[in-house]
Amino acid sequence: MSQGPAIAAVVVAAGQGLRAGQPLPKQFALWRGKPVLRHSAEALARAGVAPIVVCIPVGAEAVVSAALAGIEGIRLIPGGATRQLSVRAGLEALEGDAPATVLIHDAARPVLPQAVIDRLLAALGGRPGAIPVLPVVDSLVHAEGSAMGAPARREELRRVQTPQAFRFAEILAAHRGWDGAPMAGDDAQVAQAAGLAVALVEGDEALHKLTYAHDFAANLPAFRTGSGYDVHRLEAGEELWLCGVKIEHSHGLAGHSDADVAIHALVDAILGAVGAGDIGQHFPPSDPQWRGAASDRFLDHAVRLAAEAGYAIGNVDVTIICEAPKIGPHRAAMRERLAAIMGVDAALVSVKATTTERLGFTGRGEGIAAHALASLIRQ
Repeated sequence: MSQGPAIAAVVVAAGQGLRAGQPLPKQFALWRGKPVLRHSAEALARAGVAPIVVCIPVGAEAVVSAALAGIEGIRLIPGGATRQLSVRAGLEALEGDAPATVLIHDAARPVLPQAVIDRLLAALGGRPGAIPVLPVVDSLVHAEGSAMGAPARREELRRVQTPQAFRFAEILAAHRGWDGAPMAGDDAQVAQAAGLAVALVEGDEALHKLTYAHDFAANLPAFRTGSGYDVHRLEAGEELWLCGVKIEHSHGLAGHSDADVAIHALVDAILGAVGAGDIGQHFPPSDPQWRGAASDRFLDHAVRLAAEAGYAIGNVDVTIICEAPKIGPHRAAMRERLAAIMGVDAALVSVKATTTERLGFTGRGEGIAAHALASLIRQ
């Protein structure tokens, strides 16, 4: 009988990852320019690990295949209802390969140092299992409801990471023998319940698990900028709204919504800064629900999208281009109104105006144009 591979891996990627605030499960979201899952899969492949069985949500085959395209030795299987069931399914899928050793890793830990893998494999020479751990540096107490209970000895505690390494046959038998109660937090618990000794090796802070939205935001640029430009015709009988302020004038701006050209330019600037398209994609003029709509709804939407992407308004600068009306008398009200819609201090909002010396459509009084810049800062 041919000898099986020396080291295989099971990567658990079947969870929903809802706390991360991403538009799809966190293991498939982009992090440092790649899907989270791809980072650790590439690290395992570079370490010579194969095959790599990835446990995924049902129906996610296309997403995962795209995320892992080009990596050799990948196999996809549907995960189970719990982490333990997903790992067991992954181990069962490797039984025919009969690897000597298996690494079991959480996809949400994208940085996987080779040194940690080396320490784990070395520890298997003396015990059937090994896990990476880190010391606890904070003081710890037991909680009694909302009250402080007795202190806990941090010297006796460790933070547990993955990958966890095991002799394949023994961890497969341990998972097959697991009775499901209580729910297993990790594979070391399953191994220990089966009577397997588990060694502790030094982990790495780089193996941090991505859990919350700020874990993704922290890897975004510190600031981003976007620009927007818009034009609307001036017509008799229309209301004139600029920067959320109604201005009395002989003509107003024509458009599907209230045609606030300044806000429309600002919305495009904010959307552009976070790569979220343009105002027409979010509020198409062909949709009747936006007929006559107040443009402050569009601006509020753009600011919320920026927040979901991990950014807050740094400052905005709007330039209105027209011969009439005069913008100066309304400038303070415009700044205050834009600030109120965006939920920022008016000091972060600039509104300016200029003319084209009677040149072009704005110079002839046929329309008003606006240009906006938005600077966003990482939250």
